[in-house]
Amino acid sequence: MPIQTFALIDDTFADFLADDLLVKPALATWERQDYYALRRAVFSDEQQLLAQDRDEKDFQAIPIVAVAHHCGMPERVVGAVRIYETEPGVWYGGRLCVERAYRRHGMIGKALINEAVSRAIDLGCRTFLATVQHANESYFQGLHWQTLQAVDVCGHAHCLMQAQLGCYPFMPRNVALPTRKVVRHD
Repeated sequence: MPIQTFALIDDTFADFLADDLLVKPALATWERQDYYALRRAVFSDEQQLLAQDRDEKDFQAIPIVAVAHHCGMPERVVGAVRIYETEPGVWYGGRLCVERAYRRHGMIGKALINEAVSRAIDLGCRTFLATVQHANESYFQGLHWQTLQAVDVCGHAHCLMQAQLGCYPFMPRNVALPTRKVVRHD
């Protein structure tokens, strides 16, 4: 009987992508560390949009993350966004990013935006705004946002946009705030 041999070629195996994701505020230390690392990787390293990703808004912002789970255990942060109030009832979202390998699944960005706007509504938001990269304007319009004006951020075209709050779920304050679970479908 001849002996069979097999060669494992790394190129034949795709990177593992978790299909169980949880979108929630970043509470654990490792979640916050991964949150900042992902923002830095996207906005500073990849896009070279910001030399320093952190700013004064991070002191008051609520960080929200999409955490990939494997076998029911949290593994790593694959998406991030922050929300913060600038004046009573006026909230901003910002620094929305998704790890490169997970971007083809538009659900993660949508889930992060949904959580950000819904959480702000729960905290008394009457107006929710964001400066969005021009290339993502139509994506946000599809999620019930309207463009208010074109703006320049660090020499790059952006749009000031406003969420249509009636299109986002309200999370009652007197009930424990649930996290949203997103399951990726290929």
